[in-house]
Amino acid sequence: MVETMEAPQGETMEAPQGKTMRLLLLALNCAMLSLGTCGGPLLMRLYFIRGGARVWLSSWLETGGWPIIFVPLAAAYFRRRAAEGPSARLILMDPFLFVASAVIGVLTGLDDYLYAYGVARLPVSTSALLIATQLGFTALFAFLLVRQLFTSYSINSVFLLTMGAGVLAMHSSSDRPKGESNREYYAGFFMTLGAAALYGFILPLVELMYKKAKQAITYSLVLEIQLVMCFFATVFCTIGMLVNKDFQAIPREARKYELGEARYYVVLAWNAIVWQFFFLGAIGVIFYSSSLFSGIVIAVLLPITEILGVICFQEKFQVEKAVSLILSLWGFASYFYGEFKVAKKDKRQPQQLQQQEAEGHQQGLP
Repeated sequence: MVETMEAPQGETMEAPQGKTMRLLLLALNCAMLSLGTCGGPLLMRLYFIRGGARVWLSSWLETGGWPIIFVPLAAAYFRRRAAEGPSARLILMDPFLFVASAVIGVLTGLDDYLYAYGVARLPVSTSALLIATQLGFTALFAFLLVRQLFTSYSINSVFLLTMGAGVLAMHSSSDRPKGESNREYYAGFFMTLGAAALYGFILPLVELMYKKAKQAITYSLVLEIQLVMCFFATVFCTIGMLVNKDFQAIPREARKYELGEARYYVVLAWNAIVWQFFFLGAIGVIFYSSSLFSGIVIAVLLPITEILGVICFQEKFQVEKAVSLILSLWGFASYFYGEFKVAKKDKRQPQQLQQQEAEGHQQGLP
């Protein structure tokens, strides 16, 4: 279900008025989110399995492509200038949004590190199943932060997703990569769960920021917010790289990379680009729909990511992964069915109200 962000009195959400244009822009952002959700983990895992070992570097790449955002920002500014003349503002963001975006950016940087650590230790198919629990965390924090209502179906979905992660935890030994200790595997396992929980908190936090803003939230402003978030996330990861001396290690690692030195830098560059699509798509979907719908899109794509991991890297697909996948798909189906019923009920209520008003009006006639 595509949920619109209903604006209470005093709220300042803005979006394209045309329903067709809104749906087209939502579809575009879903496409970018899809590319990042499926392509990002595969490229990151490719870096690690071919000789890469710098976790802070990988986390840096998740948001290091933030200068790409200047391209759509520049286009948006020149469009405003053509419409408004020299009075068009270059920067739309006010101090509240800047500070809020900076704080969320630091949290995003921490989430980047947790996720990169997990991908370094786990097969893509396993990490994708663990990240599927993000939908449950998103639903929980959306309820706490933006009053997104729980239903019996969403509670069932959270339970099933949790069970899926539990199945993987109980049968981890057969999935552990060669040469990796139990301690390293479980560290990656719980780091990935932590990443799912933290990003499940970040998505509703972004929506809350939109709701609390004291200025109109346009898509141009959303791009500025994303720029600030990615910049501060990158600063956070840059500090980690400096402490871990990753910058000095990059040339040595490139020379020893299995695919060759030139392809090493190509892999890094595409990591940065594809992950930027992920973040742009996620924040765009939140703007044109809701944080919960953004979490749903990510969750739906995770089984595809898992299958791609098995195909691209010849990862094992044991019985426990199949059970976990079935539980995850069951959880998604339960959630979607619940949202469908809520949407159908919401659509029916105005019609019933109009019918009651019409009947009351008819009864009042002589």
